[in-house]
Amino acid sequence: MKDKTASRIRSIVAHVVLIILSFMCLFFFYVLIVNASHSHAELQKGFSALPGKYFWKNLMNVANDGSFPMFRGILNSIIVSGCSAVLCTYFSSLTAYGLYAYDFKARNVAFTFIMAILVMPTQVTAMGFLRLITKMGLYDSLLPLIIPSVASPAVFYFMYSYLQSSLPMSLVEAARIDGSGEFRTFNSIVLPIMKPAIAVQAIFTFVGSWNNYFVPALVIQSKSKMTVPILIATLRGADYMNFDMGKIYMMITVAIVPIIIVYLLLSKFIIAGVTLGGVKE
Repeated sequence: MKDKTASRIRSIVAHVVLIILSFMCLFFFYVLIVNASHSHAELQKGFSALPGKYFWKNLMNVANDGSFPMFRGILNSIIVSGCSAVLCTYFSSLTAYGLYAYDFKARNVAFTFIMAILVMPTQVTAMGFLRLITKMGLYDSLLPLIIPSVASPAVFYFMYSYLQSSLPMSLVEAARIDGSGEFRTFNSIVLPIMKPAIAVQAIFTFVGSWNNYFVPALVIQSKSKMTVPILIATLRGADYMNFDMGKIYMMITVAIVPIIIVYLLLSKFIIAGVTLGGVKE
C-alpha cells in the first residue's frame, strides 16, 4: 500500500514538473503570437495577455510592403537552410564513416585536424572567406551560405561517436564479402542505421542556418537575396518614429513556422533511436 502511494506521489510530482516546464517553453510562443495580433500603439502601452484584432492586418502589412520582400526572404532561408542541412548531414556522415571504417596511417592526424577546426571561431576567418568568395565571383550570392556547410566538424564528431556505438564492423565486412561497393554499403546500410543521428543534426543544422545572421550580413547585399534574420534586422533598424512593432512580431511569428514544421517532420526519427537492421557485437 505504501509503495503504491509513494509511486502515485512520484507520478503526480513528475506530471506537475512536466506541466510547469511545458508552460515555460510554450509561454514565449504564446506571447509572440499575442504581440503579433496587436497594433504598434497597443504594444507601446504594455503587454496584454489577450489576443488583439490586428493579426491579419499585420500579416498583410508585412506581405504587401514593397520595400520588404518577406516571402522571398523566407524562400531564401528555406533554400539555404534546407540545402545546408542535407549537405552537412550527408557529407559529415560520409566523413565519419570513412574515418571509422578504414584503418590508415593518417587517420589520427585527420581526426585531430578536424577537431582543431572545431575550436576556430567563424569571425577569425571571416575576412579571408569574404576575399575568397569575392575573387570567385560568389559575392552577393546564396552559394557561400550553402557550400561551407559541407565541412562541419561538430556534426562530424557527433556522427563519428554515433557510429562507434551503433555500427558493428561485422555488418560492413559482411557487405564487402557480398560484393557491395563502399558507396552502396554506406547509402544502403550505414545511412539507415544513422537515421536518428541524422535527424537530430538535420534539425540543429537547419535551425542554425535559419538563425545565422553574421555570414549572410557579410555576403548578401541585394534585398531579393536576403534571408529572414537580415530582413528582421532591417525592420528593427528602421527609423524609430516609423517602424512598426506589430510588423516585427508578425515577421518573427512567420519565420518560426518552417522550423516547427521541420521539427515535426523529423521528430519521429529522433525518438526512434534504434539501429535499423543492425546487430550489436
